[in-house]
Amino acid sequence: QVQLVESGGGLVQAGDSLRLSCAFSGRTYSDYVLAWFRQAPGKEREFVARISTSGGMTYYADSVKGRFTISKDNAKNTMYLQMNSLKAEDTAVYYCAWRSLYTAQYAYWGQGTQVTVSS
Repeated sequence: QVQLVESGGGLVQAGDSLRLSCAFSGRTYSDYVLAWFRQAPGKEREFVARISTSGGMTYYADSVKGRFTISKDNAKNTMYLQMNSLKAEDTAVYYCAWRSLYTAQYAYWGQGTQVTVSS
């Protein structure tokens, strides 16, 4: 079991920055991937970014590339999503998720944190 708890969401204006955190705990094992997803009202959940323990490789959706940065603090067991130059279309509930490096499906999810960007 892996527990994930997001925090840091809020209401900001377009162009502002916000940093989300995802505290994780439990039996994470050594090789895993942590990711951020988001779901806007009336839309399907979409991938935002991921980071792996294998070399700390990162990958971003085209819609956030250059504006968002994913990182992880191993000492704190926390993953972050630094979001800069926020746009109204970034408004969504943001979720963090965990999967083994050797599987494709994310097995554990957090409860989500709301990000609202006003224009």
